[in-house]
Amino acid sequence: MKYMLMMTAPRTMWTEYFSWPVEDLKAQVAFMHRFNDELKASGELVSTHGLSGPEETRVVRAGKNGAPEVTDGPFPETKEFLAGFWIIDCESKERAYAIAARASTAPGKGGVPSNMPIEVREVLSKAPVDL
Repeated sequence: MKYMLMMTAPRTMWTEYFSWPVEDLKAQVAFMHRFNDELKASGELVSTHGLSGPEETRVVRAGKNGAPEVTDGPFPETKEFLAGFWIIDCESKERAYAIAARASTAPGKGGVPSNMPIEVREVLSKAPVDL
C-alpha cells in the first residue's frame, strides 16, 4: 500500500530555521539523507521532496474560459504549511506510522528531536467501488 507522509511546519519555523547554527542545519540535513537512504534500501521509498517556502506558494483556479487565475498563498491566516513529503510503499498502515514517527525525530535546533507532525494518508490506487 502506498502512503503519503506530509511534513507540516508552523509559518514561524520557516524564518527561524534559517537562523539556526550551521551545525544544527547540517545535522538535520544529514538525518534526512540517512532516513531517505534507509527507506531506499528497504524498498519502501517511492519519492520524496522538500518544498519551497510559503512565500513562493500560489493558489490557482480556473477563471473565465478556463484561463488560470493566480493569487498569492497561503493566506496570512494559514498557520502551517506543507514543508515536504514522502511517498512510501509499505505493507501496512502500522508500518507507515512507524516510518512517520521516525521522520518526526529529525534533530531540531540544538540537536533536540523536532517532534514535527507528519500527516499520513493512504494514496488511493482507484476510485471507491461504489463510484
